[in-house]
Amino acid sequence: MKKIVLVFILSLVLITSFQTSTVSSAEPTQDSDQLRLQDMLMLMLSPYIEKDLNRYYYPKILKDFSPAVTPWKIEVLETSRVNGFRGFKMHITFEIEPTDGGQWIPVGKDRMTYEISAGPEIKLIKHTHLKTYEYPE
Repeated sequence: MKKIVLVFILSLVLITSFQTSTVSSAEPTQDSDQLRLQDMLMLMLSPYIEKDLNRYYYPKILKDFSPAVTPWKIEVLETSRVNGFRGFKMHITFEIEPTDGGQWIPVGKDRMTYEISAGPEIKLIKHTHLKTYEYPE
């Protein structure tokens, strides 16, 4: 059931953005259907994102803790359908600032692209580490 809901929400988000779109980087000032759908998608993708970030950050960059994902620190940059109109193999690219998980202090910045397909199957396609922030001791 959880997988069906994820596919449904993902398809709604991507249908509203048609074939390919770039999402505005302006901070939202009010709630909307699109913002709620994006937030639901990020909540469902968060475990996959966190697992992949943990693999990258711990223990190379962070030795004392694993990075945490906060859905409000994820900015969707682009969505696209890989296999044409109404195809259900999609790419989503976003930038994220993982945090320490306690005081929500950002520890870095990353750009990640996932491929999402029926099943749902969620696979990391590309991860670019953009910046490491100095963590206060």
